[in-house]
Amino acid sequence: MKKSFLQSLGPGLLFAGAAIGVSHLVQSTRAGAEFGFGLIWALLLVHLFKYPFFQFGPRYAAATGETLLDGYRKLGKGVLIAYYILNFATMFTIQAAVTIVTAGLASQLFGFTNDLVLWSCLLLFISLLFLVVGKYKLLDNLMKYIIVILTISTIIAVSVALFSNKETFDVTQIIPSGAVELTFLIAFLGWMPAPLDVSIWHSIWSVEKDKTTVVKTKRKDAIFDFNIGFISTLFLGICFVLLGALVMYKSGETFSTKGGVFAQQLIKLYTNNLGEFSYIFIAIAAFTTMFSTTITTLDASPRAMNRTTKLLFNKDLKYGYWFWIIFLFIGTILILKYFMDNMGLLVKVATILSFLTAPFYAILNYKLITGKHTPGEHRPGIYLRILSITGIIFLIGFSVWFLMSNSNFSS
Repeated sequence: MKKSFLQSLGPGLLFAGAAIGVSHLVQSTRAGAEFGFGLIWALLLVHLFKYPFFQFGPRYAAATGETLLDGYRKLGKGVLIAYYILNFATMFTIQAAVTIVTAGLASQLFGFTNDLVLWSCLLLFISLLFLVVGKYKLLDNLMKYIIVILTISTIIAVSVALFSNKETFDVTQIIPSGAVELTFLIAFLGWMPAPLDVSIWHSIWSVEKDKTTVVKTKRKDAIFDFNIGFISTLFLGICFVLLGALVMYKSGETFSTKGGVFAQQLIKLYTNNLGEFSYIFIAIAAFTTMFSTTITTLDASPRAMNRTTKLLFNKDLKYGYWFWIIFLFIGTILILKYFMDNMGLLVKVATILSFLTAPFYAILNYKLITGKHTPGEHRPGIYLRILSITGIIFLIGFSVWFLMSNSNFSS
């Protein structure tokens, strides 16, 4: 039984590794710093309503032995083309966003240069080596340690911040108003806990794990593994909101949009509470978190693009995965080199696009998991179906609200 449990862990932690990055270290901390405890409602709601659609990734993979992309192809070639275009349009910006934050943390931790583009090149190259040498297995094993290190360090930091706080907590929930606040809310929800297309990545990792272990993962084990990763993202999201609220809310300090300065402020959040002795420990924890996201995104997007290319053109490119990795590597460096000053805007566009496309992925995943392409015994029960439909309404409603609000602000 113990062996079975250990074997089932993997893709869920990779999901957590991909999710716990910019959305947590940057967006959640900033939400706490700017709104106090006021956006906890948004954090809980978005986790609740996105849950089914993320879960359908490993559920479908366990049921069919296929990725969600294979399922999308069965729903129609147009669906796959739409995904191909959307993923191509956002993957470079997403990779650039996570890499630049990682570079900022690396420059603070190791300090031999403040050139974030140089750091980004170095980190991407190291990530590439990890994937070349260790492939999926190393990625799988590495994530277990990273999530544990991050969780322990964050719990300690939040605990100390709570006990050292002398003020009474104001838990009044806030509905943002105004163009700037509303845009932040949508960006916050867009990548919390992750963009919905990460469900596709999860299904790819699930299929890859079955290939690596030569053991077919049961649905129960796949969902259990996913739940561990998902609960981790929710718990740590709340922790980072609390840190931002306890240390920076009403302090007069605001987070910088520059990677190096932001990294400094982020590490200071921890050291202010734990003491200077903890600097190295906390810096390493934050760095490894973002580094894990850099690696997982560098692995996942090329896998997804390679699989989509094969399904669309019915042709298996021998080195397709490596072609897309190198292509993503070069594209990311070009964005960081020539659009560094506009990174804040690029990230905002990517996060908003992630939220606005969430209903698209939600509807596709629901249609696929409840339809004829999924064996009957693997389809979700009535409660999960109700939650799914409610989630689709929530995602569409929020998107329409955002678009209408923005239209009113601009007119």
